[in-house]
Amino acid sequence: MSTITAAPVAEPKPLYTSLFVQVLAALVLGVILGMVTPDFAVSLKILSDAFLKLISMIVAPIVFCVVVHGIAGAGDLKKVGRVGVKALVYFEVMTTVALVVGLLLAYLFGPGHGMNIDPSTLDAKALNTYADNAHKLSGGGIGAFLMNVIPTTSFDALSRNDVLQVLFFAVLFGVGLALVGGEKGKLVTSFIDAASTVLFRVMGLIVRVAPLGVLGAVAYTVGKYGVGSLKQLVSLVMLFYVSVGIFVLGVLGGVMALAGINILKFLAYLREELMIVLATASSDAVLPQIMKKLERMGVKDSVVGLVIPTGYSFNLDAFSIYLTLAVVFIAQATNTPLSFGDLLLVLGVSLITSKGAHGVPGSAIVILAATLNAVPSIPAIGLVLVLSVDWFIGMARALGNLVGNCVATVVVAAWEGDLDRATAVKVLEGGELVDVTAG
Repeated sequence: MSTITAAPVAEPKPLYTSLFVQVLAALVLGVILGMVTPDFAVSLKILSDAFLKLISMIVAPIVFCVVVHGIAGAGDLKKVGRVGVKALVYFEVMTTVALVVGLLLAYLFGPGHGMNIDPSTLDAKALNTYADNAHKLSGGGIGAFLMNVIPTTSFDALSRNDVLQVLFFAVLFGVGLALVGGEKGKLVTSFIDAASTVLFRVMGLIVRVAPLGVLGAVAYTVGKYGVGSLKQLVSLVMLFYVSVGIFVLGVLGGVMALAGINILKFLAYLREELMIVLATASSDAVLPQIMKKLERMGVKDSVVGLVIPTGYSFNLDAFSIYLTLAVVFIAQATNTPLSFGDLLLVLGVSLITSKGAHGVPGSAIVILAATLNAVPSIPAIGLVLVLSVDWFIGMARALGNLVGNCVATVVVAAWEGDLDRATAVKVLEGGELVDVTAG
C-alpha cells in the first residue's frame, strides 16, 4: 500500500522582510524625522550619499558585462544592429511626444501666469553652482557630443562611471568577441558571464541597504526644505507630476498594451525600484536590479543590455516633458510672449539638448540654460525661478525616465520577437517570485 506525501507548502515570509515594506517604512520615518528634528534629519544625508556611491561603484562593470555577454551570445551581429536601430527610432519618437506633451500642458494650464516676475530683480548668483558643469553641454553641438561618447581610454570610462562611454566600449568589445569566436571567444565569454554573476550577487547585498539610503534622502529633503517648501511654485510642481502621470499611464500605457502588457501590473512589478528612485531622485540607484528584473520577466538579455544603458542618455521622457514645461513656465512668469516660431525652436533645440544629460551634475538646470540660450526671446535668468523646487521635480523626473526606459526595453523586445510573453504574464501575475536581492 503506497503512501502519498503532500509536498511541503512554503511558509510566507514575514511582511517586514519585504524590501518594498522596508523602503516604505524608511520613507515615512524620513518624513517624520525631517519634521520633528530637521537639523538631525539634514545630517542623515550621508546615508543617501553612501548608498548612491555604492550603487555607482558597481553600475559601470555590470553594464559592461551585460552588454558584452548579450552581444557575444546573440550570435548574429545583424540582429544586434537591428535592435540598436529600432531602439533609437523608438527613443526619438517617444522623446518628441514627451516634448509636445509638456508644451501642450504648459499652455493649457498656464502655471506661470500671474507671477509677473521682473527678470532684472532675479539674483544671477543663484546659478553659480551650475556654471562649472555648463561646459559639458555647451559650445560644440552634435560633433562635441559624439566625440564625448568615445572614451579617452576604456579604464577612464569605467573609473568615471560614464555609462554612455562604457556602453560604447562594451559594444565594440562585444562585437570583437563575437567575431573572434572559437575556443578563445568562448573562454572570454564564460569569464564575463561568471563575473556578471558575481557582480549581481554583490548588487543584491547593496540593495539590502536601500532603506537606509531612502531614509537619508527623504529626511534631508524634508529637514532642509520643509514640507511647505513647495508653496511658492506648487502649480509648476503639481503640473509636472500630473504630466508625468498622464504620459506614463496614457502614452506608455498605450504602447505597452500594443505589446500585450498591462502597464499597471508592470509598475507593480517594479514597485521596490520605483520607490527607491522616487526617494533618492536617482535612477542610477536601481540600474542593475532593473536589468535583472527585465531579464527574469522574459526579455532577452541582449536586448536589455543594449536598450537600458542607451536609454539612460537617449530616452529621457520625463526630462523632455520638464524641458518644454519649464521653458514655457519661465516665459509666462516673466510675461514673455512666444511666437509659433519660438515654440518650434524650443521643440527642435530641446530634442538635441535632452541627449547626453545623464551623469552631468545639475543637468536639468544646465540643459535648461542651454535650451533658453538658443531662444533669445526668453530671459535665461528665469532659471532662478525653478531652482528652489528642482529637487522635488527631480524625483518625478527620475521616476518617469526610468519607467520610460523599462517600457522601451519591453517594446523593442516585443518588436524584435525577443519577449517571452508567457513568462512575462506569469511574472506580472505574481506566479513567479523574483528577488533581485538574491543576486
